[in-house]
Amino acid sequence: MSDSARILDQMNERSREVFRRVVEGYLSSGDPVGSRTLTRTMSEKVSAATIRNVMQDLEYLGLLDSPHVSAGRIPTQQGLRMFVDGLLEVRDLNTDDRERLDAMVSGSEADISGLMTRVGSALSGATQVASLVLAPKHEAPIKHIEFVQLAADRALVVLVFADGQVENRVFTPPPGQTPSSLREAANFLNSLAEGLTIAELRRKISTEISQRRQEIDSLARDLVEGGLATWADEGGSNERLIVRGRANLLEEGAAPEDLDRIRTLFDDLERKRDIAEFLELTDEGEGVRIFIGSENKLFSLSGSSLVISPYMNADRKIVGAVGVIGPTRLNYGRIVPIVDYTAQLLGRMISDRS
Repeated sequence: MSDSARILDQMNERSREVFRRVVEGYLSSGDPVGSRTLTRTMSEKVSAATIRNVMQDLEYLGLLDSPHVSAGRIPTQQGLRMFVDGLLEVRDLNTDDRERLDAMVSGSEADISGLMTRVGSALSGATQVASLVLAPKHEAPIKHIEFVQLAADRALVVLVFADGQVENRVFTPPPGQTPSSLREAANFLNSLAEGLTIAELRRKISTEISQRRQEIDSLARDLVEGGLATWADEGGSNERLIVRGRANLLEEGAAPEDLDRIRTLFDDLERKRDIAEFLELTDEGEGVRIFIGSENKLFSLSGSSLVISPYMNADRKIVGAVGVIGPTRLNYGRIVPIVDYTAQLLGRMISDRS
């Protein structure tokens, strides 16, 4: 039994109700909840002084905190964790949310990145916070590869797969690359790629480059390695993480310190740090998982909550993850079923395509 479960088990009914109502009030309004407010909502008639005594006990246990001397209480991270684990009432997905998600993700484009972007937009729209979608690796054989120069420091690599799907990603080529090195790199890859998956191609390239160093110049060789690294999962540096709904976390009137934390979060996202860990967070089994504050080891934004769920392919293998990130004051009871349904929906769509 966890510490939180032990504490909850030892609390009497009055303490448990005061705690639950403080957390629910805070999640609803974002404001501290005072004793006088609770006297109007408690199931039994008790005085404000009695409630204040209970609050002090809960504060001593580390479950509540007083942001100001004379203000009400708010839950601590430990308190939120205990509430989520032991007292959270998860609602059924309502019809409006279900219909919105179904409508926004319907479509038939072959590009998997288009599907993932639509899913992210639908999830962000339904929850009004930022969404995160970790796209699955594409395991179909490759049909054709092409590099397109966008600028001196930006290039596009396009992959056409044997199943008709097309994926493209922007990457930073090595300094000094030329149009001829782009063509040479593409020709080199296409001579090796047909019938191979990305993982197989990468292994073969490592062998071929070492064997044919005299046949391809150094810039093209670097370009090959840099372009293919876009899909490799080494160091979590790929572009498989799709983020939507950033503006939902940048509301007008937000406190400067909150904006700073949000910018820190998105700096982390844009660096794509530890992307592999995002999927590892879900590897302990099916279902939605909630990470609160500093429990969220993927990002440095300690004042956030991450609600994620894995999704599976037709073989019941975890291939990606989907979720939302926002302030710790999330409507968990509503968001959990939305994330859960989105993961199931995405899993069905991935299975249908395969």
